[in-house]
Amino acid sequence: MTVTCLIENTEINDSFHSEHGLSFHIKTKNHNILFDMGQSDLFAENAKKLGIDLSEVDIAILSHGHYDHGGGLSEFLKINNKAPVYISKYAFEPHYNGTEKYIGLDITLKDSDRLIFTDGIFEIDKGLTLYSCNDAERKHDLGSFGLTEKRESEFIPDSFRHEQYLLIEEDKKRTVFSGCSHKGIMDIADWFEPNILIGGFHFSKLSLDEKLSEYADILSKHDTDFYTCHCTGKEQFEFMKERMNRLSYISSGQIINL
Repeated sequence: MTVTCLIENTEINDSFHSEHGLSFHIKTKNHNILFDMGQSDLFAENAKKLGIDLSEVDIAILSHGHYDHGGGLSEFLKINNKAPVYISKYAFEPHYNGTEKYIGLDITLKDSDRLIFTDGIFEIDKGLTLYSCNDAERKHDLGSFGLTEKRESEFIPDSFRHEQYLLIEEDKKRTVFSGCSHKGIMDIADWFEPNILIGGFHFSKLSLDEKLSEYADILSKHDTDFYTCHCTGKEQFEFMKERMNRLSYISSGQIINL
């Protein structure tokens, strides 16, 4: 499996764009996958520079309903005229940062016939499964960090029921992709016990203190190689890296072979 980071908050060099967002291209034995699309069309510009033809993607997945992961959806639908887009049935609910800043998806895309709405456990193909984990026990719930969802006229803390995770089982390895891990990276690691976990940890607002050190210790107990990015925070990553032997950062333009 080859994973290419098409967009992230940082870049490996000045040849590539970066933005607050995330997008991965995943090449497996049988599939050509796009996982998230950043907040603009920059993921597509980086793909061209990397020699990746997004029109050949056969499966697209949106991890959750926030603009920094799905803002590039309209661009992808223009580039690619065949790939189904697997997205949570809750993804188009109105999501906010607080009560003023809308951070959800472009609602005009909701009726696209390219979208396949998911919930619970959804098998795309053999060895390729989406999980919402909405009913799973959350032992390490860190709260919503001020992120909200609007139900009728009321703002409530985001439950992140719109978030889903991709499990790829190939070559006797279990690899999990998580956009932002809003439901809790420690719990996600517990739920899947993967060999490899790739995605944001949503730690960027945490202080560099004993609590973050505790989280690093919890994660390091797993027999898992972690590749993190985006909402983890670079300072938080560096802090955790000192405590975790199997933690790496992945930036725009970077390719990893698993």
